[in-house]
Amino acid sequence: MSTNDETCCPRFDPAPWDGKTITWQGKRFMQDRVTSLFHIPLNYGAVMSRMDDAISAAGAKLDALVMVTDENSLWGADVYVEVSKDVPAAKMSTISGTFMCKVFEGPYSQIGSWVESMKAWLTSEGKTFSKLYFYYTTCPKCQKKYGKNYVVLLAQIA
Repeated sequence: MSTNDETCCPRFDPAPWDGKTITWQGKRFMQDRVTSLFHIPLNYGAVMSRMDDAISAAGAKLDALVMVTDENSLWGADVYVEVSKDVPAAKMSTISGTFMCKVFEGPYSQIGSWVESMKAWLTSEGKTFSKLYFYYTTCPKCQKKYGKNYVVLLAQIA
């Protein structure tokens, strides 16, 4: 996922995501699992490196990839990296549905308040959600370089 020596993540533009509703039909992802302790990832870097190596070796990398996380347990999270084709020997998944998206910016310690803000926004729109994904748009190194930590919440609406 490297574009040059100083950054590995492209600069994120929140405009296409913030307040938008998107529909995915069979969007293809490589899936892996991160070990966490109370939602704090313990091996995120290692998992991302393993996924990046496998995706690169398969020639399945996209220029503008989407990577979402399902924080489905205090002890771990499923990570989905969009790919152009199946990656051999990897767990593959597809995600379909309609998602309402909201962009947040700030430290990860605010995620709880972002989730509450997302729920309030959905309620104000008369919507409920069945699943919530987190799109962490840049790695910590690139967050520091760009001076922004954008996180997109994608609520799969019922």
